[in-house]
Amino acid sequence: MLKTLHSAVYAVILCFGAITASAQVNLTAHTTGVGTAVHTTITALGEIAADRGIANIQIKDGQTGTKYNMAVAEGKVDIGTLPFVLPFVLSKAAGPYSKLDKAKGKELASNMRLLYPYTLSIFTLYAYDAKGIDGFSGLKGLKVLNGPPRGTAAMNSRQLLQLFSGLKADTDYESVTVSWNQMPQAIIEGSVDAVLVPAMFPGPRVTRASSAGSMTMWSMPKEIFESDKAKKFLNKPGSSPYIVPLSDMKAAMGPNWTIISEDDMFRGKAVPGGDIVNKSMSDEVAYQLTKAHIENVEKIKKLAPFMATLNFGVMDKSVHGLCGPNPIKFHPGAVKAWEEAGHKVPSCAKP
Repeated sequence: MLKTLHSAVYAVILCFGAITASAQVNLTAHTTGVGTAVHTTITALGEIAADRGIANIQIKDGQTGTKYNMAVAEGKVDIGTLPFVLPFVLSKAAGPYSKLDKAKGKELASNMRLLYPYTLSIFTLYAYDAKGIDGFSGLKGLKVLNGPPRGTAAMNSRQLLQLFSGLKADTDYESVTVSWNQMPQAIIEGSVDAVLVPAMFPGPRVTRASSAGSMTMWSMPKEIFESDKAKKFLNKPGSSPYIVPLSDMKAAMGPNWTIISEDDMFRGKAVPGGDIVNKSMSDEVAYQLTKAHIENVEKIKKLAPFMATLNFGVMDKSVHGLCGPNPIKFHPGAVKAWEEAGHKVPSCAKP
């Protein structure tokens, strides 16, 4: 009798295991290179999803965002780690998607849904202490690294510098552009005097540069930051104001850095984004993935030094540039997970 009971229980366990295994789905995810916030985040999700039996996520890194943005919209890739500016330009059939019919671009962008947002990188000014620079007001006649030759980073950097210092590129200072890979060496060699590019703090490029000497980072001037002109610029599609306690930034950067601000807050320009899926993903899978992320946020923040400064676990439309011209809405399953965790999802970001 006991042997029969044990056999029956074992059969039930096997049956339950089979059901669980069959419920675990296979998903694909595309992201950029190793050492970035997006790569770190999706890798963490892959591990957590596997441990919880939610999904097997096959992650393909080193990919181009403009391409996998389209792939997610078309349902060819399940998850994309994306800056919000890409779904926006897709919705307008602009930039890399300018060959699309405008109606088609809008339709494709409407297929995309958000699981969770975070800050991908931050624009801020920094330089070696040996350069003797006095922040935004001390750049006239100097060489400033604005970003790579192509893309929007350099354009945004020049616009920010003009907004916060009044200086015009190649008139009041020399604008320097080099590839992302060449940036640390250009800074270390001293071929530029200051840097204003999007980065993670302390991300790999920043850490490599600061290993050659002590550096200073400047918060954007508060009065200008809070002006109507700056608010308009900082809230344009693909941007958001970045405001964190000065103590958090100091803790993240360590003793080799001096962080300067007028008060106890640090200000910069954020590049917001998140992990985005196609709307065809089932509510249950989206719910479980988002729930897994939320419940592991504190662990995720500790995966790399820069992760603590990137607004994980924050549900605030102004922090993440949600709503307004941003076409991205949360997946219904994600909304359920966030609200169950006690967060209020902005109604304008609900599907």
